[in-house]
Amino acid sequence: MDFTGKVALVTGGSRGIGRATALRLAELGAAVAVNYTRDADAAEAVVGRIKAAGGRGVAIQADVSDYNQVKTMVETVLSEFDRLDVLINNAGITRDGLVIRLSQEDWADVIAINLSGAFNCVQAAAKKMIKQRQGSIVNVSSVVGVTGNAGQANYASAKAGLIGLTKSVARELASRNIRVNAVAPGFIATEMTGKLDEDIKASIAEKIPLGRFGTVEEVAEAIVWLASDASGYITGQTLIIDGGLAM
Repeated sequence: MDFTGKVALVTGGSRGIGRATALRLAELGAAVAVNYTRDADAAEAVVGRIKAAGGRGVAIQADVSDYNQVKTMVETVLSEFDRLDVLINNAGITRDGLVIRLSQEDWADVIAINLSGAFNCVQAAAKKMIKQRQGSIVNVSSVVGVTGNAGQANYASAKAGLIGLTKSVARELASRNIRVNAVAPGFIATEMTGKLDEDIKASIAEKIPLGRFGTVEEVAEAIVWLASDASGYITGQTLIIDGGLAM
């Protein structure tokens, strides 16, 4: 996997899977734009690591649910690096709650960022990729988008929607040599799952055939592979990365 001379944009790139993906892309030669919403220090820290290793990077603040901000973000990437080859739609939030108690706001916010945000980024980035006649997009869905999950009607719906978006856009852009795929991570060791009680984590791990949570680096490796030329004949697919949980 070689990204020398290529430019990647990673949304939600300041932490977790996004951070691991941004660092791995940079390690393989890509110039990386690290998108964040609030935590500028965390995003700049990622860029600092990229530059310290001899790479090129920039942190860009944007709320992906706002198309105007996304458009400006993509314009900034093009101004900084003059092209855009890879888009990783990783930005996402959770607002969990049982469906009968889920507020309209919590439903709308999760759909706006997790699903509409990805659409906004695809729409803005695809215009440049079409002119280049090449590009690769990877959407970060979730295993709950495949299986559903109690207490996550909003999140599961958004992540399932991402899979549909992936397939539809893959069909539209294939003739322009632009591939669109998705990953669906299961339980991954992140700041979010780190807040779970140890007994709950142990109970979950027992249900996973591989017997453990995944790492952000394992997910990042799959994302980067799908974004690379190594997977050049793959488009419209969703790769489940869950240790066998949904099997």
